[in-house]
Amino acid sequence: QMEHLTSACRALADTANLSLPGNLPYVGSAAFAHKAGMHVDAVNKLHASFEHISPGAVGNKRRRLVGEVSGKSSLLRLVRRYQPEISKDSPKLAEIMDQLKRMEFAGYQFEAAEESLDLLIRRCLHLQEKFFELDHYKIIGEYPLFAQLSPSSAIVKVRVGQESSLTSAEGNGPVHALDLALRRALIPFYPCLAGMQLADYKVRVLESDATTAAGVRVLIESTDGERTWRTVGVSADILEASFLALSDSIEYKLTLEKEKI
Repeated sequence: QMEHLTSACRALADTANLSLPGNLPYVGSAAFAHKAGMHVDAVNKLHASFEHISPGAVGNKRRRLVGEVSGKSSLLRLVRRYQPEISKDSPKLAEIMDQLKRMEFAGYQFEAAEESLDLLIRRCLHLQEKFFELDHYKIIGEYPLFAQLSPSSAIVKVRVGQESSLTSAEGNGPVHALDLALRRALIPFYPCLAGMQLADYKVRVLESDATTAAGVRVLIESTDGERTWRTVGVSADILEASFLALSDSIEYKLTLEKEKI
């Protein structure tokens, strides 16, 4: 029964409306995560050199994290899912690595948002479909004495092909309102988004010096009831960072649905 340990822990966490810490032994998302070039290379050659048990024995899975310090080998493994023939010395791989370094320098971290990394790779390879374009969004929030009774509102206008959609929504906070309005605008074009919802939202203020404004990194977890995925956005504006993460989340969901066909 040990192979059901991870799924049982996650089901209990969902029932209790708790977020399962990634660093939990055996069942956490980072329990079998590996990063850094030589480290990952050794894991690829001999799993037992860094793991005392197989992740599958407890229902978890191995994760090879990609970033500036993980080297080309980890990135190459991901890129080869889309271009099996690409080599380690390919200019295209170097281009993707350079883009990854620039984004990490700006504050992005993909360890907990592998789906955003997957979208980045697809975009660099010109494989990612542009499902929609944002025209504009507006967040409206008031703070009267009875603020707890006044939800935030969001207005969103998007374009899908030659058509546009303008919608509004109210939510418990600006990000919730933005998420609802964005999906409401897109559901007429992509009905599968009706079953998607925001599961978790985290904000991290990035370090900055005295001459620059502090940026924020927003990590969003979304679910459709069957799968869960995480995306990330970075900006000096918390709402823009949130929109970038929300947009990636929706694009990833639509990409999954398209690949089913």
